[in-house]
Amino acid sequence: MCGGITAFRTIAKTHSGRLGRGGLTAKKFLSLNMKITFLVPPPLAGQRPAERSSGCTHVVYPTPNIYELTVAALVEKSGNFEVAYHDFTYEKDSLEDFVLGDDSDFYSFWTVNLSIDTDLHAVRTIHKLKPEAYCLLLGPGPTYYINKCVDHERTIVLRGEPDMALLELLEAFRTGNAEDWRKVDGISYLEDGKVVNNKPHALLKNLDELPFPARHLLGNRAFHNPKLKVTPYTPALTSRQCPFKCIYCVPSSLTFAREIEYRRENGRKPAVAFRSVENVAEELDMLAAQGYRAVGFMDDNFIWNEKRTKAICDALKKHGFVWGCQARVDEITEPIAKMLGESGCRYIDLGVESFDDEILSYIKKGFTKEHIYAAVALLKKYKVPVKLNILIGTSPLETREKLKDTIRRARRLNVDQIMFNIVSPFPGTEFYNLAKENKWIVTGEYTPTDVQRTSIVSYPNLSAKEMERILFRANLGYFLSPAFVLKQLHRFHSVKEFVSALKALKIKLFG
Repeated sequence: MCGGITAFRTIAKTHSGRLGRGGLTAKKFLSLNMKITFLVPPPLAGQRPAERSSGCTHVVYPTPNIYELTVAALVEKSGNFEVAYHDFTYEKDSLEDFVLGDDSDFYSFWTVNLSIDTDLHAVRTIHKLKPEAYCLLLGPGPTYYINKCVDHERTIVLRGEPDMALLELLEAFRTGNAEDWRKVDGISYLEDGKVVNNKPHALLKNLDELPFPARHLLGNRAFHNPKLKVTPYTPALTSRQCPFKCIYCVPSSLTFAREIEYRRENGRKPAVAFRSVENVAEELDMLAAQGYRAVGFMDDNFIWNEKRTKAICDALKKHGFVWGCQARVDEITEPIAKMLGESGCRYIDLGVESFDDEILSYIKKGFTKEHIYAAVALLKKYKVPVKLNILIGTSPLETREKLKDTIRRARRLNVDQIMFNIVSPFPGTEFYNLAKENKWIVTGEYTPTDVQRTSIVSYPNLSAKEMERILFRANLGYFLSPAFVLKQLHRFHSVKEFVSALKALKIKLFG
């Protein structure tokens, strides 16, 4: 039984009169004492913490995990559980001391590939110190590496989209008998030494059913996005999934978990799910009332059509937010560029990856370099700051010469920022299958890798070490160039913002 039952037995003696005379029933009393803590454990010695929203890099600047906070809000909204949030990335406490002094029945971890070892270490610590507690693993890491993660009878993996599955699991513990939780869809657990994988959980069709993220669980911490340079900042989300077929793509960690699970059962990507514009506008009203001034949309693709984009831009403009988003270059029309510019958009991330049309075709981007040039021209016309994302080693067609040409073309566009990363064969992607089949993975098998620094892929015409050298030189040459430095300096509103940006740059260049 879980810790709430222990708590009930301990305290029940004090309340035996009420319990025995029709006051609090045992079940109701228990429901008031079941507690779940959403936990971000401290990184292992010598490691930097993983960034869990994207899932493929280490932390450059802290940002709330909007996906985890949405799950927490759903549990909290039920009214049947005490919900807490504890992030050891920024709270320099001892995990052991915290666990020994804590009374949670459940500990939940949002786990990505880069955090698996860290999280499993924390799980083992909890099982040792609090053997009655359950550890729940969510996110793309445990969704793919089920057997690695389910190694204890009180560890449960919630595969794919976790929101409703987690709530149903907790309610099964609260209201049912000891076996009811094992019937919940979308979970994997250990029974008699064997991993049991229940059928997948149905996906949410209407995201308006979800409450707004439980940002209050973060306490008084104020977050800052260097690309927006205004505080307080928060991420937000208006949709889940991307319908496009880029072979290498690891979208947000939520989408990736969703996609891995759905592909496993259906052999294809799941459909995109949307929030209504009315629901998005309501959240923006709330954020404005709470004093937020900057919003970064975490959608895999923010721009879907002009009508939806206009409605959200109008809601942002109403409150004077500065904001940013991610989008495809072939979605940038002149009306949309105008909307972005007039509504306070201060960055737009464009995943262009390469300026070589043959490579763009190979990786199934679905556009050409001419689309890139057209989109950047329109965004510049309406003074929307542009960030280009360039991917090094994105296909076996890549060569040093092609990479140099891409980097040169990107820099000539004179956009506000260019981000260089190295491709990684994430399990669950088409690129992973190609890399395994063609023996491009240096180690033979994928190992968790920070795409901002390390290559585990090597081609006949381009080695892993060459990619790392090209990445470092590209970053050094770009971020320390006089043109970039001068462009950025006038945008800082305070010394604090400037120092924050310098720290992020140091991490980007040197770790």
